[in-house]
Amino acid sequence: MKTTNGPVRIMVSVLMVSVLALVTQTGFGQTTKEQVGISPWGPDDEIGTLNLMSDQSRLSALTKVTSGKVYDLSTEYFVGMPSFHSLGDPPYQYWLTHTPHGTVVDNTNGLGKEMNEKVSYTGDAISLYTHMGTHIDALNHFGLNGKIWNGFSPEQYLGDKGWKKTGAETIPPVIARGVLIDIAAYKGLKTLTSNYRVTARDLKGALQKQKVTLQKGDVVLLRTGQMARYAKASEYLHEYPGISLDAVKWLVEEEGIMLLGADNLSFEAFPPERSDNWVPVHTYLLAEKGVMFIEQIYLETLAADKVYTFAFIGASMRLRGASGAPMRPIALPIN
Repeated sequence: MKTTNGPVRIMVSVLMVSVLALVTQTGFGQTTKEQVGISPWGPDDEIGTLNLMSDQSRLSALTKVTSGKVYDLSTEYFVGMPSFHSLGDPPYQYWLTHTPHGTVVDNTNGLGKEMNEKVSYTGDAISLYTHMGTHIDALNHFGLNGKIWNGFSPEQYLGDKGWKKTGAETIPPVIARGVLIDIAAYKGLKTLTSNYRVTARDLKGALQKQKVTLQKGDVVLLRTGQMARYAKASEYLHEYPGISLDAVKWLVEEEGIMLLGADNLSFEAFPPERSDNWVPVHTYLLAEKGVMFIEQIYLETLAADKVYTFAFIGASMRLRGASGAPMRPIALPIN
């Protein structure tokens, strides 16, 4: 089975060279203030800021819906789709387990040729990495200094069949006010430039242009324009833009958002912006602040119609112990 892709392999090589260069220059011994966050929702909390949802907040978002138009924010899964297989993760695989003609020949159901020629039968199966396509990252996906969100340790909570804490099965259905921040449009571009790192200033400028104000508990979705390249993995994976650490800190610490999302592969941009952490946005959100986020979310139609506020509805697969799960979110326009 072919598991490498030239452009992807090059991207990973460039990333690793950049990381090694930074390590060589500064080393990992420098003191940082990074440490896992202890949840304000108690020692048993496994969902972090999703605790901001309530029956009242969900109802508030739904009662503001202005039409029956539905925007599907998910991507398709297909053989050859973008993935992290060059990092050792499996690519998406699809295969048929039953076909109409094959059932006639094999007679696996024991019903005979006449019945199987009359009643056609198709069955199939898939294999995928949980962090491909439109998916949500669970709080166990990245940790710091040997622990994950709320101080849970792998020694105590990670078994051979997955995490006993913060697994994807704990993620509740999300219903909340959603906000699209279209950075690509704000910059006057179809797609942000290679490796561009979105700043807090960009977010504020785009929101001002869109005449939208954030509210505590919002789901904020960031459009870089990269999704327009999704059909061709080599282009989608190549030097994609993403969000910066100062931007997510502004969203979390000053605006009180509940959940984040973006249309690129890994939310943040590479090479990393810090020398002592190769995924500082991931660890800040997941390990320090308990904020989950959605990657590879489809925002093109929403942006084309300039729908900036909406009721966000999303539910992920309940994969016990997993570090992430596929999700099919939708958006319903609101006032």
